[in-house]
Amino acid sequence: MALNIKPLADRVLIEPVEAETKTASGIIIPDNAKEKPQQGNVMAVGKGTKDEPMTVKVGDKVLYGKYAGTELKLDGKDYLIMRESDILAIV
Repeated sequence: MALNIKPLADRVLIEPVEAETKTASGIIIPDNAKEKPQQGNVMAVGKGTKDEPMTVKVGDKVLYGKYAGTELKLDGKDYLIMRESDILAIV
């Protein structure tokens, strides 16, 4: 599916992965106790700046800071848009 959004400069559009609903031991986690996911898939990237080329690409799975990015909703799905510097690692 093609997205109708193109991040500018060093910004990245990320689709967060779903939060776990069950622990390893089988305990079901209620919605109000779920942790905000810190992992996601890169859906779109900007062109970067002239001093800093982009190191992530579409399809990469990344880890980002807990409070990084701005939440937005497109076509009924939740996304985050953030600077590439807010991304901690490529998994």
